[in-house]
Order: sequence, then C-alpha cells, then structure tokens
Amino acid sequence: MFRAVSRAGSLLLRGSQVHYPRTWNREAQRCLSSGLPMNTVVLFVPQQEAWVIERMGRFHRILEPGLNVLIPILDRIRYVQSLKEIVINVPEQSAVSLDNVTLQIDGVLYLRIMDPYKASYGVEDPEYAVTQLAQTTMRSELGKLTLDKVFRERESLNANIVDAINQASDYWGIKCLRYEIKDIHVPPKVKEAMQMQVEAERRKRAMVLESEGTRESAINVAEGQKQAQILASEAERAEQINKAAGEANAILAKAKARGDAIRMLAEALTQQNGNAAASLTVAEQYVLAFSKLAKESNTILLPTNTGDISSMVAQAMGIYGKMTQQQLAQSSPTLSDGTMGTETQGQSQS
Repeated sequence: MFRAVSRAGSLLLRGSQVHYPRTWNREAQRCLSSGLPMNTVVLFVPQQEAWVIERMGRFHRILEPGLNVLIPILDRIRYVQSLKEIVINVPEQSAVSLDNVTLQIDGVLYLRIMDPYKASYGVEDPEYAVTQLAQTTMRSELGKLTLDKVFRERESLNANIVDAINQASDYWGIKCLRYEIKDIHVPPKVKEAMQMQVEAERRKRAMVLESEGTRESAINVAEGQKQAQILASEAERAEQINKAAGEANAILAKAKARGDAIRMLAEALTQQNGNAAASLTVAEQYVLAFSKLAKESNTILLPTNTGDISSMVAQAMGIYGKMTQQQLAQSSPTLSDGTMGTETQGQSQS
C-alpha cells in the first residue's frame, strides 16, 4: 500500500516540473558561480545593500531595500554593493623616510560606498583600488617626514592619508572615513641607535635637572646669607641708635641732676652756717680721695703737707671765697664814687 502511494506521488511530481529555456539555465549557472542573486521576478533586497540592475546589458536602476519586481531574461542583477562601513587590512609594506631610514608599516582602512553606480562602473575592483591607493599614499607621506616625526606626528600622518585617498576615490563613489597605522617596524641597528639616543637624552635631562638644582640651592644660600647680613646690620644699627639714645638720655639726666645739685648747693650756701657745711664737705672729699691713693697706679705725686687737713680745707675755702667775690663783683652795681656798697664790702671782709 505504501509503495503504491509513493509511486503515484513521484509520477505526479514528474508531470508537474517546469521546463525553463536554456538561457534561464545559463543565467542561473552564472549567478551561482559569481555569488550574485538570481532574477526570480520577485526579489527582496536586504537593508544597507544596493543591487545594480542591467536591462539588456545596459544600466537600468538600483533596487531599493524591500520588495522589487524584475522582468525575467531582460533584467539581470549585475552588482551587489554593501552600504555598510567596510574594514580593509592594508598589508605591510616598506617605506623610506626623509632621513633615508627603511620602515615596515601596515595599517587599517575604514571606508564606505556612497554611490553604488560609481563604485560599480567607475573602477573594476573598488577595495583593491583603495588598498593600492592607501599604500602609495602612505609611502609618499612617509617620505616627507623624518623618523622621529613619524612617531610623533602619527595622527597628522593618518589625516593626510585620508585626505589624499578621498581626493582620488571621489570618482569611484567611495569615501574613506579614517586610516589607522597599526605597527611601525624599524631595522635592528636603527632601533639600537634610537635606544642609545633615548638613554643619552635621559642622562642629559638628569644632568640638566641636577645642575639646575645645584644652581637653585646656591641661589637660595646666597639669598639667605644676604638676608641674614641685612637683618644683622639693621639689628646693629637699631642697637647703636638705641644705645646712643640711651647715652644721650643718661647725659641729659646726669646734667639735669648735677644742675639740680648745684642749685641746691648754692641755695644751701646762702643759708646760715653754709660756709661750715662747705668746709665739712671738702674735708670729707679730701679724706675719701686720700684713701684711694696708690690703688690704680704705682706713681703718685703728693704735696709736702699731706697730713695737714686743716690747711687743705682752708686752701679750698680760700679758692671758693675768691670765686664768690668775683661773682658778687660782677653781679653787684658800682657806686657813683667808685666804691662798692656796704653789704658787698662786709661780705668781702668776712
């Protein structure tokens, strides 16, 4: 029973097969070999893809994403372009810098198809063309820079390569978004020389920093000594000023005290028994001075009557009396007949 049903089904299927023309078979074989979609009349184009359609060998239109209907045999899908961002690995290549150093450099290229028509009919292989253009542009840009600037100006080098690629690929409907250099390999000898240069630069910076530190230290020490001397001189000047002011005040105080003492002594001498008090004071000073003899010097000159105190006192009082008479003579007015007043003569006789 089961075998009979199977045979009947196979006979029905054989009878229902559609026999396409030979041209349709050739188109299917071509699509399968090239990887392009086959014209099945009703097509569904995926998002971010552009299908270029030719009608009878001539460009007809570009299918939009979604549902599309084509005419069999007349319409053919010639190109399929992806509108997504494409990443292309640029192979490693050799380039010579401005200072004649051979470098091995590779990179990564990011691009996008902006015009599917130009990308299909403007160049045979867009990706290969852009890759070759990136390599030649990179070699020409590296030839403008020295080895040291290649490492320092990596970003500007990438920007220059992108600008050069965009100027040439505009006719191909392709826009280069960015270019990144992955690795830069230098010869071993050049690498050793670079290491030695780096070490020399570091030693140089260390020596410069050490010398600057020594200079700053010497400057700080000199500034400190200068400030110390200035402060010491200012302190010495202030001390001398204070000392001079103190001595001046002391001299003024001594002079004032001596004047007050002389004034009081003069007032005391005008009193009763003033001469006796003066004689007593002279005698005391004579005894005090006589007691200090031979204490500060070995050579002493003494009068013949050293022990006669009364004569010394009388001599001192005589000197005092003469000075008093002179002062009174200068201060008292003279009489018309040339004689002095009775009071003045009495004092002089006494």
